Amino acid sequence: MTPEKAQVFGQSAGRAVAGAVSSIEKAHRSIAARLFGATRAMPGSAPVHAVHDAISGPVYGGVRAASVATGRLAGGMASKVAALPATTKKRTNLAVAALNAAVGDRLCDADSALAIRMALRSDGRDVRIRPETLESAYSEASPKLAVFLHGLGETENSWKLHADEYYQDATVTYGSRLALGPGYTPLYLRYNTGLHISDNGKRLAELLTAVVAAWPTPVEEIVIVAHSMGGLVARSACHYGEQTQEPWIPTVRHVFYLGAPHLGAPLERLTSYWTWALSKTELTRPMATLINRRSAGIKDLRFGYIVDDDWSDCDPDTNLTSHRHNLPLLSTANHYSISATITTGQHHPLGWIFGDLLVPPSSANGRHPRNRNIPFEVDHRYHLGHSHHFDLLNHPAVYDAMEAWLQTQPPEHTFGRRPARLVPSRVA
Repeated sequence: MTPEKAQVFGQSAGRAVAGAVSSIEKAHRSIAARLFGATRAMPGSAPVHAVHDAISGPVYGGVRAASVATGRLAGGMASKVAALPATTKKRTNLAVAALNAAVGDRLCDADSALAIRMALRSDGRDVRIRPETLESAYSEASPKLAVFLHGLGETENSWKLHADEYYQDATVTYGSRLALGPGYTPLYLRYNTGLHISDNGKRLAELLTAVVAAWPTPVEEIVIVAHSMGGLVARSACHYGEQTQEPWIPTVRHVFYLGAPHLGAPLERLTSYWTWALSKTELTRPMATLINRRSAGIKDLRFGYIVDDDWSDCDPDTNLTSHRHNLPLLSTANHYSISATITTGQHHPLGWIFGDLLVPPSSANGRHPRNRNIPFEVDHRYHLGHSHHFDLLNHPAVYDAMEAWLQTQPPEHTFGRRPARLVPSRVA
């Protein structure tokens, strides 16, 4: 995070707190109005009401002013922190990613310096998509690309999770292993996860078109590895790229979906039902308004929306039914669903209900009892037991499954690699 962005971050946080204080004030006033209305006939009620209003108004106003002032001060201090070592910068980058997840659509609309722009990332910085910059950033550019898409509130550094634990090397990721073994050049992206998934899908389609055109060597194959929301962004990009016949579409051979909520995320659905209920009474409506400020990207996760038509004609805060369209997977690629549960098997009652704590296996595998199935082949599914959602970002067993699938691809796309040594788990 640059000093300028750090300062904006502090100011934005201050304004956000001030907005939350206003919502609390509205709820307070609603409660007070009911209370004093019920006691209006009691002697002495009117003076107490007047004193209450005379005190509470300035108090809330003071808290709001203090929040904004504190935000400015924190922004100034954060701008100094931005000049600290790389480990500190990673934490601030994660904070900005979380802010974008929460209100990234608003940041983008306001053209805020804190709004993340979709970009390739290498060595902690954005890579401009030009032949000379790509050749410099990827000196060993391969004709085979592995594109990594992170999930909600994550960054490209999220793929390093547990690297120390599993490999005793903090730099080992799926990308580094794909580079050493199968010979793919890993491309890590960072994007604003608060935007509509369909917006990010269109941006990704345009970015890949630019990358393929500027890549140092002709691109022969693209593999996409996507975690959580990233899986929906990948499907969206493939849909829009196929519609406009982008040149990278025929080169996409494999898409790996790691804990992607294809049929939606129960936690977001629960939040939407809760806020809908809160909005029905004057007393709790301010709280519902505050919670409904969450980003469009988060709301898209409710049912797994991936195209504009899914959300464009409905209000997500009042319409709680799915408008999701059944879109086919990219026909020229192999697609693989990888799920996790906190239990050994996904058919265990707790595993079926809680899944990986964020996405149940039914959604990750695209299986619905009625009419919303995603047609993943049975032997294109892998289950990771005793694990949570973020374990899927960097787990040896998941990599082994992906490598095995890559090694069983059609002969014309094998590029001389050895036969498969592992058949992925077929836990249904």
